[in-house]
Amino acid sequence: MKVVTGVVGNDIHVVANRLIEISLKERGFTVFNLGVNTYLEEFLDAVVETDADVLLISSLNGEAEGWCRDLQILKKSYRFRKRVVFMIGGNLGVGEMDPTTLVPKFKGYGFDLVFHQVDLNEGLDKLEAFLKESV
Repeated sequence: MKVVTGVVGNDIHVVANRLIEISLKERGFTVFNLGVNTYLEEFLDAVVETDADVLLISSLNGEAEGWCRDLQILKKSYRFRKRVVFMIGGNLGVGEMDPTTLVPKFKGYGFDLVFHQVDLNEGLDKLEAFLKESV
């Protein structure tokens, strides 16, 4: 399976981004890492170009909402050749945010899987389970 990943917006958390890439590769995924400071359109372009199965966006500075709220609108303007799983994780809100509020909000933005302040391996376990159920 192919995964496009990176850090959204003006977030420069390079170390976390690299850990995500390493963890995905260890699990057998082919990874296309766009790095940090990535715009939403760049992620979607890369999904189309690589024919990826998963888009995994991360955010650690808490500003993901501002950068990702147009995902649902943008998805409609792209032609994906297959079903793509849209996932976001990290620290998704500034300050202390309630996951019971954030998760539905981000799902409304067009994400299938949303993980606010969840351990990386737990999130990737849930991604793998979701992919198995989707087959």
